Amino acid sequence: MANVLPFDKQVTVIASLAEGASIRGIERMTGVNRNTIMSLGLRVGNACAKMMDAKMRGLNCQRLEVDELWAFIQKKQAQCVPGDFKRGFGDVYTFVALDSDTKLIPAYLVGKRDAIHAIRFFEDLAPRLTCKVQLSTDAFSGYANAIDNAFGSEIHFGQCVKIYSSPLLVEQKQSKYSPGKVIDVERTVMVGEPEESKISTSYIEKQNHTVRMHCRRLSRLTNAFSKKLDSFKAAVSLHFAYYNFVRRHSTVRMTPAMAAGVERSALTVADLVDLAR
Repeated sequence: MANVLPFDKQVTVIASLAEGASIRGIERMTGVNRNTIMSLGLRVGNACAKMMDAKMRGLNCQRLEVDELWAFIQKKQAQCVPGDFKRGFGDVYTFVALDSDTKLIPAYLVGKRDAIHAIRFFEDLAPRLTCKVQLSTDAFSGYANAIDNAFGSEIHFGQCVKIYSSPLLVEQKQSKYSPGKVIDVERTVMVGEPEESKISTSYIEKQNHTVRMHCRRLSRLTNAFSKKLDSFKAAVSLHFAYYNFVRRHSTVRMTPAMAAGVERSALTVADLVDLAR
């Protein structure tokens, strides 16, 4: 396919995917068949995953926040039947770590929201770090054991739980999409000596919003869900590569990879496409 579709057209397609355009929308704008778009996105996404795995090493992160994003493959969990689990159908979660200072995403993992995938995620994250980091999470039960397994006592770990008021809405249907106001934040020291005022998940929750706006397969209340797990993983990898290495972050005024010292300059979408050649 790379020999058929011109390189500049490939760059346009990948840039559109990275900025949150739908596959059919890109098809209408570029004239590229949607099957070609999906095939290109899969190849470039997989190449991005390999690139980030190689580059995200020896990181001097001081404060990390961890959370997970919900999505689904083919159908939601409640609609699954026996056998769907082996095909990768149903609910899927993306575990994400964020460096609060540089805004870098050093690690992520797509899987189920369970203890097994939490362990895999932190076992992947821990070797990438070179210092005793302060880590903040929510109170998901799978985190404590997974963090202890990966870091032991070589970490400052705290949990942050936000307490919400009940939304003052008449219709129950409306309240589903309107969370209540945060009335209290409970911070708990789990391991080590984390700075309590900085036990927070606010940055990662904002970053979750960024993912949903730029990765169409994670946008809520749309029909843009993935039908294959491999395609979903590739789309997530493309997004994080674009976010880390290409897109300038307004807070640090450069790409997160530059702020973290991973790269000296920003990459381009053409660089990401070139990875899959």
